[in-house]
Amino acid sequence: MADTTTSDHGRFALPTKNLPEPQVRDLPDPPANTWRIVGPGMVGAGVGLASGEFILWPYISSQVGLVFLWGALVGVIIQWFLNMEIERYTLATGETALTGFNRYGKHWGIFFAIMTYFANMWPGWATSSASMLTYLFGAGDPRWIAIGILLAIGVILTLAPVVYVMLERLIFVKILAVGLLVVLAIAFAIRGRTYSALGDAVAAPQFPADQLGFALIMGAIAYAGAGGGQNLVQSNWIRDKGFGMGSHIPRLVSPITGEIEADPTAKGYVFKLDEQNMARWRRWWRFANIEQASTFVAITVLTIAFTSMLAHATLFGNPDVKNNISFLRVEGTQLQSLVGGWFGYLFWAIGAFALFAAAAGIVDYTSRLTSDMIKARYLRDSAVSESKLYFYLVWGLVAFGIIVLLAGLTQPLVLLVISACTAGTMMFFYSGLLWWMNSRALPKAIRITPLRTGVMLFAFLAFGFLAVFTIIDQVQKNF
Repeated sequence: MADTTTSDHGRFALPTKNLPEPQVRDLPDPPANTWRIVGPGMVGAGVGLASGEFILWPYISSQVGLVFLWGALVGVIIQWFLNMEIERYTLATGETALTGFNRYGKHWGIFFAIMTYFANMWPGWATSSASMLTYLFGAGDPRWIAIGILLAIGVILTLAPVVYVMLERLIFVKILAVGLLVVLAIAFAIRGRTYSALGDAVAAPQFPADQLGFALIMGAIAYAGAGGGQNLVQSNWIRDKGFGMGSHIPRLVSPITGEIEADPTAKGYVFKLDEQNMARWRRWWRFANIEQASTFVAITVLTIAFTSMLAHATLFGNPDVKNNISFLRVEGTQLQSLVGGWFGYLFWAIGAFALFAAAAGIVDYTSRLTSDMIKARYLRDSAVSESKLYFYLVWGLVAFGIIVLLAGLTQPLVLLVISACTAGTMMFFYSGLLWWMNSRALPKAIRITPLRTGVMLFAFLAFGFLAVFTIIDQVQKNF
């Protein structure tokens, strides 16, 4: 078998040494009403409204003010470009980015799956949600509440007939709740001092590595929005939503309550570069860019900005703020003093729900990425379906999280920084791989452009730099 395969026009070049040759099919038409398929960017933003938005960036603002808020904007913009290169490959082939990586190196997929698992097996989101619940009710053991949250997530993901549909609905409610918090914060809690500090930050931005450490800075930039494996799972989410050639792939369903569908094939798809298909491609590409910008980018930037401003308004200069999750208790208490008791309770309630929804999304995407990769690369001929693999992995992640909690590792901020640094290191590797793949596997008419190549190079160098300096920083502190 040849090492690559090309379309009739000789322009697709998907390597076939490790995976089967793709089939040729027409690129489907986008639906007449594209609003009904808006969602993957919203899910990406909603799942990402977690550690970065409620913990890392507000904590940074409580310590150094708003002078590093520019780092969040840079992180989100970079992730938009990363997401679009991930989506480009899936729109054109129906394969996930991980499957594409496997075409170039047979074990790249398992490498990123292991990295994603390592980043997300520390249940920092569940313990954060549990801690917020104890602040809300004034009692409870966060460890046992977090264990209950993990079990609930396992049950929800197991029983959802079509997992993506359930996740999309959960995230939509979460975004509405966070939006309500932002509106109320603008109306009642954020005062002139904070707006003035925002103006000063725009005029004189800073890079406060000395005060915060490279680990926290890297984690905050990596988790400004999505980060790590969550960016890669955009492939799976747009495929389940029927974007581009992904519409040829069946959706992931529950093996218990979902309809029986054929497993996603290990083969990808390519299309002839005729006038009709290229017209469809331009429509799909334009829609995908707008969908990501108007949901993922807009929601993430606004949320990080206002949760950071809320933290600045309540916590900046407060000596009671410590380097752990308890700063959220202090923030809620300050909101009760500034606005009223109801606002503090609302802050804790929305925070707990937002972090619960994020934990569900993280368990989903970690298991989704891994099950798709294992089925496509290692178990193509096995009778074990991708859906069954997914649910084995869901419960494996839940079980490991419970073991971590029972072992006594329960401090959310520490767990989240570990996760975020791992995610940043992943992004260093796959930003380079995405450029390599999209500049070689795809036809010239639809491959990555010079401008986007420049951004991918910047991402590669920036995350590489941060990863190296984080390691140096940690070695100097601990040895």
